[in-house]
Amino acid sequence: MKPLKGKVALVAGATRGAGRGIAIELGAAGAAVYVTGRTTRTQRSEYNRPETIEETAELVSHAGGRGIAVQVDHLDPGQVGALIARIEKEQGRLDILVNDIWGGENLAEWNVPVWEHSLEAGFRMLRLAIDTHIITSHFALPLLIRNNNGLVIEMTDGTAEYNDNNYRLSLFYDLAKTSVIRMAKSLAHELLPYKCSAVALTPGWMRSEIMLDHYGVSEENWRDAAVKEPHFIISETPRFVGRAAAALAADPEVNRWNGQSVSSGKLAQEYGFYDLDGSQPDCWRYLVEVQEAGKPANASGYR
Repeated sequence: MKPLKGKVALVAGATRGAGRGIAIELGAAGAAVYVTGRTTRTQRSEYNRPETIEETAELVSHAGGRGIAVQVDHLDPGQVGALIARIEKEQGRLDILVNDIWGGENLAEWNVPVWEHSLEAGFRMLRLAIDTHIITSHFALPLLIRNNNGLVIEMTDGTAEYNDNNYRLSLFYDLAKTSVIRMAKSLAHELLPYKCSAVALTPGWMRSEIMLDHYGVSEENWRDAAVKEPHFIISETPRFVGRAAAALAADPEVNRWNGQSVSSGKLAQEYGFYDLDGSQPDCWRYLVEVQEAGKPANASGYR
C-alpha cells in the first residue's frame, strides 16, 4: 500500500529528529520527499552535529519513496524561493508542506525570566521558529494550492490545550511554540477557499538524536534512561510522529482537522498506527494525568 504514491512533499527542517522521522514515513507511503536543512556531508550548521540531509534522503528512498536533499537556510528568502522554483520545475506540484524548521535547543535559557534571558539568543530562537515557517509558506503555498487537498503541517511542541494552561519554562520558548500553533489556525482560514488544510502537529516526548545523547543512551537501550527519569518510559521515536503526518496526508477527509492542534498520540488512536515497537504512547495525555494526580513531572523533559 502506497497511499501517497504520486504525491510530492517538502519537509523543511528534515536533518534530524521529527523532520527526519516524518520524511521517512512520507517516503514509506510512496511520496517523493524534498528534505531540507543546513547540515550536509561537507558543511555543518551551528548545531555542529553529525546528522545530514543526505542521510535523511537516503533513508526516505530506502523506505520506498524518493528522497531529494537540498541544502537550504529557511531564513534566506532567496534560497527558499529557489527551492520552490526547483520543485515546480522538477515535479510541477506540491501536495504536502511540513514546516519543521527549529534550531533553538541551544538558545533557550530554562527557568530564566525575560529580564535575565539573553535577548540575542531569545530573538534568534524566535526567528528560527517563526520567521522560517512564514518565509517557507510564503513561497511554497502558491504551488501547493494549485491542487485540492493540499496539506500544511506546522510542527510544534505541545498541544494548544497544554500550552494554554502551562508555562513552558521560558517566555521565548513559550512564545515560539504557541505562535506556531496559531500560525496553523491562521493558515487554515487562508487555505480553506482552495480546499487545502493546515494542522499544528506535536510529537510527545521524542527520542530524537539530541535527547538520546542527553541521557547517554541509544535507541537500542533507551529504557535504561528510565532509571534516571521514570517519565521517559512514555517517550516515542521520531517515526511515530512521522506516521501521524503520513496518516494525515493520506486522509481524503483531512480537512476535518483544519486549524486544529493535534498530537501523535491522539492521531494514533484515530488512525490506528503504532510506534516501531508496537506501542501507542500518548505523552500529553499522560502528562496531564500525572499533574492531576499531583505527582512530580520533569516538565523540561517534554521539550
